[in-house]
Amino acid sequence: MKTKLTKLLDKPYLVWSVLFIVVPLIMVAYYSFTDRSGNFSLTAISQIPSYIPTILLSVLYGLAATVICLVIGYPFAYIFSKFTLNRQRTIMLLVMLPMWMNFLIRTYSWMTILGDTGIINTVLTSLGLEPVKLLNTGGAVILGMVYNFLPYMILPIYSVISKMDNSLIEAAQDLGSSRFQVMKRVVLPLSVPGILSGVTMVFVPCVSTFYITQKLGGGQIVLIGDVIETQFQSANNYNLGAALSFVLMILILICLGVMNYFGADDDNGGGVVI
Repeated sequence: MKTKLTKLLDKPYLVWSVLFIVVPLIMVAYYSFTDRSGNFSLTAISQIPSYIPTILLSVLYGLAATVICLVIGYPFAYIFSKFTLNRQRTIMLLVMLPMWMNFLIRTYSWMTILGDTGIINTVLTSLGLEPVKLLNTGGAVILGMVYNFLPYMILPIYSVISKMDNSLIEAAQDLGSSRFQVMKRVVLPLSVPGILSGVTMVFVPCVSTFYITQKLGGGQIVLIGDVIETQFQSANNYNLGAALSFVLMILILICLGVMNYFGADDDNGGGVVI
């Protein structure tokens, strides 16, 4: 009876997966290897090498934003995991609060902050300093990525650290380990699953983003997401757009495979470093 009930409950999920995961992937593969007439063709695939610099630039920007999110998010998650439970809930609410706002509004807000007549340049001008070009730069794009995706780094790391067994830390301290040694040999190895989850959740949307680059990059920074969006929306070249999406999907799957590989190693043999 329980098995039949489980199978019955699984069916809606299977239908959802087929309609919104499997079918779109099949459509991407179909358009990638056909032409406008629907005939088999490698024309779209053959154009991919000309976009390799754009793909590499996208990966570079994604890595930069991910590293910055990790550098900011890990200490933040570790520090507020040591607070009392009520304070942790309050800080968790503050971390998640920006995510309740529309993604477009969050990005537009940075346009008003970084613009030539924005808040920062207005303050600089009032102090008698020259305004600085902040908008439509690579730094603005990375800032937008970090701001929008930082919570996805903080939350999984906090979730792992908050559930960490404090007896391991106390044992290391009793054995004469300093705070740095405890962090290096106990806390950091045990928090690797949260780090891997955070890196994955930040890197994947950073590589494929296009709206942030359009608004904060002003067309000066073109990533692979922008090219794909242009092919579908403006050029009506679904075949090339699908081919680039197919390559991006493979790239993301490789990244996820690498993350899962290191995560599996951590689950099997990782842990506290003696």
